[in-house]
Amino acid sequence: MGKEVIELLVEGGNAKPGPNVGPKLSQLKLNIGEVINKINEATKEFKGLQVPVKIIVDTETKKYEIEVGLPPTSSLLKKEANIEIAKRTKSDEIVGNVTMEQIIKVAKMKMKDLNTNDLKSAVKMVLGTALSLGLTVNNRNPKELIKEIDQGLYDNLLK
Repeated sequence: MGKEVIELLVEGGNAKPGPNVGPKLSQLKLNIGEVINKINEATKEFKGLQVPVKIIVDTETKKYEIEVGLPPTSSLLKKEANIEIAKRTKSDEIVGNVTMEQIIKVAKMKMKDLNTNDLKSAVKMVLGTALSLGLTVNNRNPKELIKEIDQGLYDNLLK
């Protein structure tokens, strides 16, 4: 029994049967419109973000399943901060602010991708991404918050 996996990066809720998808799906004799509709349904909560998607096709039965990955941490943070692009002209420029609760929410969503079961580690990784994007957290530099997490000041939030 053969399986074929098609990996795509699509805009959440807005996948189109473009040249990278159409031919592969028709080659496997799948209904392109139906597959695209299912992808859009499965990714609609990530509207405006790039989402990794896998279509796993059983080449004999033509049955398929769609696995939706998570957008990159930077995309999730931009969405939380309501900014389209983190555009910085100087390395110390601030482009937006998020709350510690939003950082924890993104960390919980991304734990599997960050290869950690430790929420504290995941939060520190997400804070690092926030720092590189030019975001403040609770209107403070993420580096300060990372130090405070190491000192145990957020232990009650990170259980």
